[in-house]
Amino acid sequence: MELNFSFIVPVYNRPEEVEKLLISISRLDYNKDFEVVIVEDGSTLTCEAVCSRFRESVNISYFFKSNSGPGESRNYGMCKAKGNYFIILDSDCILPKGYLQAAESALQSDYVDCYGGPDAAHESFTSLQKAINYSMTSFFTTGGIRGGSEQLDKFQPRSFNMGLSKEAFLSTEGFGKIHPGEDPDLSIRLWKSGYRTRLIKDAYVYHERRISWKLFYKQVHKFGMVRVILNKWYPDSAKVIYWLPSLFIIGLLFSMLTFLAGYVWLLYAVMLYFLLIFIDSSIKNGVKIGLLSIYAVFIQFTGYGYGFFKSYFYLNILKKEEKNQFPQLFFK
Repeated sequence: MELNFSFIVPVYNRPEEVEKLLISISRLDYNKDFEVVIVEDGSTLTCEAVCSRFRESVNISYFFKSNSGPGESRNYGMCKAKGNYFIILDSDCILPKGYLQAAESALQSDYVDCYGGPDAAHESFTSLQKAINYSMTSFFTTGGIRGGSEQLDKFQPRSFNMGLSKEAFLSTEGFGKIHPGEDPDLSIRLWKSGYRTRLIKDAYVYHERRISWKLFYKQVHKFGMVRVILNKWYPDSAKVIYWLPSLFIIGLLFSMLTFLAGYVWLLYAVMLYFLLIFIDSSIKNGVKIGLLSIYAVFIQFTGYGYGFFKSYFYLNILKKEEKNQFPQLFFK
């Protein structure tokens, strides 16, 4: 199959990010034509001028639309794109030079209608960004579900770095209204429609999250809430691993209570886990990032775990309707 790639990039008030992304795209080692579709999602600070500066080096199509969220903006961009295979990126990503070649080679050897690639931390990223990147991608924290492992039975691509064929997009109608969670929702619907997904480990991006500890907690808290909704919609997709952050909270609280009662072994087990995080991250990123990674993992587990508990209580115990209980997780 002859692959004609179209990058799809939704953006909201982030012209600086788009400039970094377009610089990296302009430097790709790829000798075939491709296009970049930028979808401005109702921004008040647009990137139109940035896009204009790259028109001689990159084939760019720029569209402005009213704000409707990233999922609908990606769908809009795919409707406008000319290629037969879409590569969906977040605006805060930077591509290594070999990205497109890696994606094409993998698809030519083992074609799938949807792939995902990992995210990595660029050497220029801040210490906080590197620590959060470790927490979000490490096997010891997420078990490989975000691109750390090729041994998963079914890989769920994430929309910061996702490839999707035009055929699969037209068949499934793309992303839904839920956010976050629109990417695993799409993956499950793709499977149900008979399409296959896979991880392409060499098609990685540098994901420069513009984030703080507070925003990170808010983000993972929503991830936990959304996962319960997806488990409700698709019961056969539920896995024990989604409960682990919640079980971590229970274990941490129980270890503190048993410590006060004179039993220290459970608290030692928790400390041993964080020591493992520190050692692994320090080997990969340095001691400073290793220390920050401990806090990042703590924030990730508590935020996700509490969000999961809360959502499970309202939806499965009190039997509330998800869109009424959590309207902030859905675009109209």
